[in-house]
Formats: sequence, C-alpha cells, structure tokens
Amino acid sequence: MLPLPPPSPSVQSAAPPPGNQKTSKQERSQQSPAAALTRNYDSKRLRKPILLHPRPRRTNPVVWFGAILCLLFSLILILFGIATLIIYLSIKPRSPVFDTPNANLNAIYFDSPEYFNGDITFLANFSNPNQKIDVRFEYVDIELYFFDRLIGTQSLQPFTQRQKEKRLESIHIISSLVYLPNNLATELQKQVENNKVIYNIRGTFKVKATLGLFHYSYWLHGRCEIEMTGPPTGVLIARSCKTKR
Repeated sequence: MLPLPPPSPSVQSAAPPPGNQKTSKQERSQQSPAAALTRNYDSKRLRKPILLHPRPRRTNPVVWFGAILCLLFSLILILFGIATLIIYLSIKPRSPVFDTPNANLNAIYFDSPEYFNGDITFLANFSNPNQKIDVRFEYVDIELYFFDRLIGTQSLQPFTQRQKEKRLESIHIISSLVYLPNNLATELQKQVENNKVIYNIRGTFKVKATLGLFHYSYWLHGRCEIEMTGPPTGVLIARSCKTKR
C-alpha cells in the first residue's frame, strides 16, 4: 500500500495555528464592548427624529403699542424728575423758623408742696425765610414745660406769612394748681431762690407752603429752652431755639 503524499503548502497556510485562533478570539472579545456602543449610537442617531424650527411669528401690534406707551411714560417720569430738581435748586425752599426773643416771668407760688401756680408771658416769633414761597400756619399749638412736666398750653388761630415776612405773637400762659412731683417741686423752688428759672417751650405746627398753583403741607416742631430771672419781674437772660421737621 502506497503512503499518502504530504499536504500542499496552500492547505497548510489556510489553517491557522491554534495559538493564532486563541489570540483572535481574545481581540474580538476585547473589541466587542466598544463596537457594541458604536452600533447602539449609530442606531439611536438613525432613529432620532428631525426637529423642524418653527417659523418666526409676527409680534402682535397691541404688544408694540403697550411697549411704546411704557417708553413714553418712562420718559415723562424722567423729565418730570429733572424739572422738579431744577425748580428745587432754583427756589431752595426753607422751613419757617420759630423763636422766642422775649419773655417775662410774672409769678410762681405754691398752694401746697406739690401744687403750684405760675404766670408767664413770652413772644413767639414766626419767620418765613423763603424768597418765592408763601406759607400758612394751619395749626399752631404751644406748650410750656418744666423739665418734662407740662405746666401750660395755648393754641393760636391760623395765619399766613408772605415771603420774607415775620410775625410776633404774644403768648400768655397761666398755670393753676399744676401738680408737680416732689423732686420737680423742690427743684423749681430752688431755682426761684437762685434767681434762675429754666422753662422749655415746645411748638407743634402744620404748615402749607404755596408756590403758584402748587402747594404741599408738612409738620414743624419748634423747641426753645429759656432762662429767666425769678418773679415777679423775671426777664429773659438766655435762650436756645431749634426748628425742625
């Protein structure tokens, strides 16, 4: 029996060695996750719907009209603010001033250790320092204090002041059986003995300023501390006054 001939070189080269087969399987197993992700991404991209951009819509004329109105309103506000600032700087409005240029202490006596009677007359000076604004005092209330204890009050009728005008009002306050705590009663008697009595005057005013057709109202508060000699001929020897809103 004759022996089989050896395999041809082409057949031997077609069959890969066992080692190469194992290596190719490992490469495929290592490359399979990346390839799978690529295939999934490509499939999703193919399935992704194509979005069409909507055509631009024309703005409603009502919206344009509202925007124009808002713009005009803003411009009017800005112009009004600038005009108000210019008028304020040109006029330079100032508040009226309250002062007490003179005072007379006529009497102080005690009916009991804690009840006293007093009589005082002083001038209230109201001045309007404005050059272009008239003012009207619509409410005027003046109170007299010894320390923080009210001992008398008086109200005045409304009046008007022209530009740069001054007005003097005589205020006569009589205190009758006014109660004072023991410490204040003792302090008042001591001041009378030392010939130096200190009172506080507080004024509350409602003022209306007028400039042509425009007017505005505000509240003013006047504070004066007056020092006088003892009664019955007590005269004013010192004062300190402030007026503020």
